[in-house]
Amino acid sequence: MFDKMQSSLTSVLAFFGDNLIVQAAAAILLSLLAATLFKRVIIVALKNIVARTNINLGSDILDLLRTPIYYSVLFIGLSIALTTLKPSENILYIESAVLKSVGVIIWTVFLLRANSVFLKRFASHPTHFSAINSKTLPLFQNILSIVIIVISVYVVFSVWNVDMTAWLASAGIVGIAVGFAAKDTLANLFSGVFIMADAPYKVGDYVILDSTDRGEITHIGIRSTRMLTRDDVEITIPNSVMGNSKIINESGGLLEKSRCRLPIGVSYNADIDLVRSVLIGIAQDEELVCKDPEPRVRFRRFSGSALDFELLVWIEKPALKGRLIDILNSQIFHQFKANDIEIPYSKQDLYIKEFPYREKE
Repeated sequence: MFDKMQSSLTSVLAFFGDNLIVQAAAAILLSLLAATLFKRVIIVALKNIVARTNINLGSDILDLLRTPIYYSVLFIGLSIALTTLKPSENILYIESAVLKSVGVIIWTVFLLRANSVFLKRFASHPTHFSAINSKTLPLFQNILSIVIIVISVYVVFSVWNVDMTAWLASAGIVGIAVGFAAKDTLANLFSGVFIMADAPYKVGDYVILDSTDRGEITHIGIRSTRMLTRDDVEITIPNSVMGNSKIINESGGLLEKSRCRLPIGVSYNADIDLVRSVLIGIAQDEELVCKDPEPRVRFRRFSGSALDFELLVWIEKPALKGRLIDILNSQIFHQFKANDIEIPYSKQDLYIKEFPYREKE
């Protein structure tokens, strides 16, 4: 677009006669007029069109485009004016390189701001862009900003005819060395990104690790995850470990409700119907037990010295599990004792077939 604009301005200058100064001044004035037209009229018209649609992002980008387009058109006019004056090749080269460098800097600033606008808009719709959310937003912003700056620096050096081959080779060697030296840190970094994007757990969830540690997730960072155990001890786990471990998320699933299982053995002489009714009554009388799903009792097996039952109840929060088990076990003990339901303990009978023979002295 700018090449066509430059050729159009060059052809228009022919109408101003052979005076080079007049042509240069006309080029500057026409470029200033065109830049003002873009900034004051065309951009405003496009914003009005976008405002009638549901594309809110378009208005933000058009606001950011005002400055780079204005100065780009103005620099084209300055470049044409300098070419029209026909200075020496060295002066023309320096002036052209300066204008191009300033133009690259202006567009770099635009890309950095547009990068922030785009990523924030993506982060506000996590259902469409699950990898970009409020936690991973700073990481993606920094990565894209670094890429934009590196490309801009390369373009500026190219404008001044600086050979970047040696610089790129050195940067590659340094990058390999840093990669080997910081491989654990990089592993934690990438694992942190994947954890935030995949979201196997979130802050506030109760999880059980391979090490049997159980607790509440308090922080998910780029390098590590912090968990508060039931002993009120905070432990920090590297994300590379979390990413390669089996994690049981007790708060996951469609609902946060969690099931508690309480095994209990009774004597073979016990009335199993009475056992069921007592256990159901204990569960229904406890406020921490959910009414839906309702409590259940299962007769599991005939073991060596007892009939094994299991009381199944649901709780609203996994954090209540320890307290509820304590309450129910206490009530089971008292109610079984009141209803003469024996809780057997493991015992073995030893029968002596005969005593070893001893010779008389």
